[in-house]
Amino acid sequence: MQAEVKAAFGPGGALERAISGFRSRDAQLEMAIAVCDSIRDGKALVVEAGTGTGKTYAYLVPALLSGKKVILSTGTKNLQEQLYLRDLPRIQAALAQPIATALLKGRSNYLCTFRLTQHYQHVPVQDDALIQDLSLIKKWSAETQSGDIGELTYIAEDSKALPYVTSTTDNCLGKDCPDFDECYLLKARKKAMNADLVVVNHHLFFADMALKDTGFGELLPNMDVVIFDEAHQIPDIASDYFGETFSSSVLLDLCRDIDIACKTELRDHPQLAKTADKLVSLTKDWRLLLPDDPQKGNWRDLYQKPDQKVALSRISDVMQMLYQVLKGSLGRSDLVDSCYERLALLRNRLEKLLDVDKTGISFWFDTSKRHISLHYTPLSIADKFQELVFDQPRCWVFTSATLSVDGGFDHFTRQMGLGAARTLQLDSPFDYPNQAMLLVPRYLPEPTDAKMAQALLQLAVPLIEANEGRCFFLFTSHRMLQWMAQQLPEYIRLPVLVQGSTSKRVLLEQFVQLKHAVLLGTGSFWEGVDVRGDTLSLVIIDKLPFASPDEPLLQARSEDARLAGQDPFAVVQLPQAVITLKQGVGRLIRDVSDRGVLVIADNRLVSRPYGEVFLKSLPPMRRSRSPQAAIEFLTAIHADSGSEPS
Repeated sequence: MQAEVKAAFGPGGALERAISGFRSRDAQLEMAIAVCDSIRDGKALVVEAGTGTGKTYAYLVPALLSGKKVILSTGTKNLQEQLYLRDLPRIQAALAQPIATALLKGRSNYLCTFRLTQHYQHVPVQDDALIQDLSLIKKWSAETQSGDIGELTYIAEDSKALPYVTSTTDNCLGKDCPDFDECYLLKARKKAMNADLVVVNHHLFFADMALKDTGFGELLPNMDVVIFDEAHQIPDIASDYFGETFSSSVLLDLCRDIDIACKTELRDHPQLAKTADKLVSLTKDWRLLLPDDPQKGNWRDLYQKPDQKVALSRISDVMQMLYQVLKGSLGRSDLVDSCYERLALLRNRLEKLLDVDKTGISFWFDTSKRHISLHYTPLSIADKFQELVFDQPRCWVFTSATLSVDGGFDHFTRQMGLGAARTLQLDSPFDYPNQAMLLVPRYLPEPTDAKMAQALLQLAVPLIEANEGRCFFLFTSHRMLQWMAQQLPEYIRLPVLVQGSTSKRVLLEQFVQLKHAVLLGTGSFWEGVDVRGDTLSLVIIDKLPFASPDEPLLQARSEDARLAGQDPFAVVQLPQAVITLKQGVGRLIRDVSDRGVLVIADNRLVSRPYGEVFLKSLPPMRRSRSPQAAIEFLTAIHADSGSEPS
């Protein structure tokens, strides 16, 4: 197969003949051959492929030519669709490989016709927007072939109606559902079972590893090759799914379904409705014990407060009462039987989350405006994942542009239990010294200094004006983003787009269309965003992206490292921050013709010993401490391209 792979990538090969503008790259071919060898040997491979390497083609070509069964997992649903709808068909056509493929998403992405009927007939709350969206979904349900909620482009991504028309592992009736034979989720899974290559996302993959729910229980044993793109996301995602969650939203959802049962099939059972109402009241009271503003914290500490113990004790008592009442109605309805099983699972989860003395676990909570969630997360997944990967001969490929720290893969392989995997590091083909400048300005206050916000504004304004917008302004906190969103429009006469004002997709479309805009973003804009050409030539990062010391999982992992005699900063905090920074930096140069300036407004990059670890992990851009040098570089870029700012 190696000869076929070389021929496909080589001059005059299948890719060059079929794909306009394709150019063979040495690093891309090296990665493709490494993937080819791993498929042949049934081994694990970890590859960092710098931006511009063309890693998607480098793993797709050998995967398709191998003739083996493949699972391909990527970071987000957007990337999943891009891979399935754009990249995969292009490579299939070039290689003349008409294999059966399937796109499989998590259950919350598929319409549940049973729940739609339930809630359309008994609207949960009198809310005009909810009723309107349910009506639109009802109309769409008669037209859709796939039941994929992604088709509903005319409904907001966070519409209140969506939880009412999709299922969860808790409320799905399974084979007892009256609409089981027409289930869109089931049809998608069946298609995946019959496919040679299935495209999924990491959340779906690990949900199955933990819950055996998404169909992989049957699918994975038949697969010969598993490829993870954007693999840097896996440790945190996998940790979440190997844990447990108990939330007020799931409790209230259960009570809503019991209410529907009482109004339809159990009208003669007023005690059931009263008990469910009592649980609803106690659950809402529990959320009111904490501030309105969303927060995250250590559940071990919070649970020591008497009001929390009392609230959870009352909720637990009423859950027990509801369990006994439901038990007396078993067999009268599929919905009641399902609610009984869900309640049993929730009681078990709550019991685990109240056993806060257990070691090796991070117990944490987070709140939204209306809900509270408790989480139980294992500090290490290495043993579980190592067992999964090395249990039987199968090729596993882990790839991303950001896996290494300080030139090595120890951080990633240790987290994932992949010490026996082969590793490969491929540099980006971009000419960073000529394409980009890294500016670390002198004389900035410390990041914690109250004067820093104003200093950052004064630094940014002349750079943004010199570049006439075309800027991503990336922040490590929502607080600083909101402050800058208020101040910046007072100083520049350019469009300022702010994360949270509309969906991420719409913001990116506006940024590209406006051509001279400034986009202010936090976490979700640090990765998975691809803006090429003159539209983006300035990226400003407010400070090094160390996770908040109050982050519960970080606290727990740091304490675990300390108990093991390690330096928590060196083995936990620093590597995580380096990988996050590399993702943000990767937004600037996306193509061989891109040019621009990266600003990191944090003097710790040069004043602290660990700054060298960050610098060694970044692309080899030319460096400067002078904002004026950066302005001159930007001016030269636009003069060369014929788009010199007026």
